[in-house]
Amino acid sequence: MAKINGNEIRPNAVLEHNGGLWVAVKVDHVKPGKGGAFAQVEMKNLRNGSKLNERFRSADKVERVRLEQKDQQFLYETDGMLTFMDTETYEQIELPADLLGDRRPFLQDGMIAVIEYYEAEALNVTLPQKVTCKVVETEPVVKGQTAANSFKPAILDNGMKVMVPPFVGQDEDIIVNTETMEYSERA
Repeated sequence: MAKINGNEIRPNAVLEHNGGLWVAVKVDHVKPGKGGAFAQVEMKNLRNGSKLNERFRSADKVERVRLEQKDQQFLYETDGMLTFMDTETYEQIELPADLLGDRRPFLQDGMIAVIEYYEAEALNVTLPQKVTCKVVETEPVVKGQTAANSFKPAILDNGMKVMVPPFVGQDEDIIVNTETMEYSERA
């Protein structure tokens, strides 16, 4: 594994620190008026989800971990566990549904997700950046209501609520960004 300096830590970097695997959620580079510069890093434990704030000086060395990424197909959910299949070897693995957090409703049957592994341990699931959903319920268009950046609430077929532009109607397919959980474009 590669050792990097404390000032080289970037968001989403996976680090081995204090015997655990951590992902850098937020990194602020601070240069105080007195003393040396440092990186204030907010980290999340990949195994148990706990958070940690740590300061790294440029002289500090941290272990950067490379995770192996595999495309796997989502099959089904049972008792809070998601079952994925490797499309090359047809091996199946189960992961807890809470790994996805509030993005869980965007996971669709047959969808290909990227699963990150450390050695043989699956640690993270990343959904495709854009997912197509159907608008189940939204307010009708009101003529003349075209103020700049006016959005209206819509309920999608997966139960999620997103804000959509006034021209989007009921039963239309839209594309939602799974990172920001916002309307992206018409499908």
